Amino acid sequence: MTRIDAIARARQALTSGDFLAELGRRVAYRTESLNPERKDELAAYLTDELTPSLAALGFSSEIVPSPSGKSPFLIATYHESDSAPTVLSYGHGDTVDGMAGEWRDGRDPWAVTPAGNRLYGRGTADNKGQHSINMAALRAVREARGGKLGFNAKFIIEMGEEIGSPDLAEVADLHREALKADVFIGSDGPRLSTARPTIFLGCRGGIRLHLDVALREGGNHSGNWGGVLANPATILANAIATLVDGHGRIKLESLKPPRLTNAIRAVLADVKVEPTADEPALSDNWGEEGLTPAERLYAWNTLEVLAISSGNIDKPANAIPGRARAVLQLRYVVGTKVDSIVADVTNHLAANGFPMIEVSMAQSFMASRADIDSPWIKWAADSIRMSTGKAPAVLPNFGGSLPNDVFADVLKMPTMWVPHSYPGCSQHAPDEHILLDVTEEALGLMAGLFWDLGELRKPL
Repeated sequence: MTRIDAIARARQALTSGDFLAELGRRVAYRTESLNPERKDELAAYLTDELTPSLAALGFSSEIVPSPSGKSPFLIATYHESDSAPTVLSYGHGDTVDGMAGEWRDGRDPWAVTPAGNRLYGRGTADNKGQHSINMAALRAVREARGGKLGFNAKFIIEMGEEIGSPDLAEVADLHREALKADVFIGSDGPRLSTARPTIFLGCRGGIRLHLDVALREGGNHSGNWGGVLANPATILANAIATLVDGHGRIKLESLKPPRLTNAIRAVLADVKVEPTADEPALSDNWGEEGLTPAERLYAWNTLEVLAISSGNIDKPANAIPGRARAVLQLRYVVGTKVDSIVADVTNHLAANGFPMIEVSMAQSFMASRADIDSPWIKWAADSIRMSTGKAPAVLPNFGGSLPNDVFADVLKMPTMWVPHSYPGCSQHAPDEHILLDVTEEALGLMAGLFWDLGELRKPL
């Protein structure tokens, strides 16, 4: 059989209903990693669902316990030839809270429900649907090649991504030899748009900063004390304004990335950020001046105010509050100097008259990306173009955070992500879904990618 046959087989998995049945089984596992009552379901997803599914594809699997006792891992291996290239892939079977009762039309988050072009269910986009697409594409290639892939393949599936992948780096380091590969190709996050296949090479990092102003306990009547007591909410609002202005532009230089290179500008030159009718419109005059929307989203840093509070917003009292708090997040690209971020922000605020603000860091994700000149990128882009007739968008990184640093920095391999979701998929919210037409295209393009990997006589 041929490459065309493999792609047709992969697409047929959707039209025949086989893929929907497979995904339905997986979505039915209530794998909420933030819910301690789901510990057995997290393990069952790996042992009862993925292990036999991968065995049917010729993989041998090992369940790896979490070093911290939190969420387990699965490492699966398929070996065909010492001279063939080896690909490592990734997925996570855990989800956020199901949010039952909040879904439109009474939909069950733990069942796959088709409606028009949408396929609803918790984990359909993040991430059960995406690693299921890749597994189905592998099966199509294997069947088209008479039981062979033409390359070696490995998977690592974790069950703690939604709690920050706390043990993934340690597990990868401990199992470095078992995970050794020539290239990493994973699927998570959204493509640029529904109409355009996408490759991204890494992710922005994320750091949460807590700003606390604690001047006194309780509130004090504004009629008796207004004008003579410092207001922590006023202080905090003005302090934040020294970090980021009213148009979302970062003011503190140490929070900015290095200037954009010509290579980054070139790869983003044909990338347009165009929200669909269901997605929010881009804001005018927002973000760093002199950059395109694509450059702001995929190649620059942003400082966002995630939450801010003081007093009782629902029932405000005529009182000066004693405390004010804010949570900010820096989304940052590779090259940003973040090791001293707490000290930098603390010193900056003190220098601007706000020494009373306590700065702390609560959460962080590393920024990472593959070399933009890697030959793997052109190979993958050519393969996707051949399968779909579309030139994929190539992004230096996507706007959010994923554990790409584990593969790029710990395991030291070139990384590429080929996502099968889209920005309006409602992941982490009620009504999470994937799109049927994007899923069918994704099944075909991944089958083409895997077929082409089997055609390589040696790694690139």
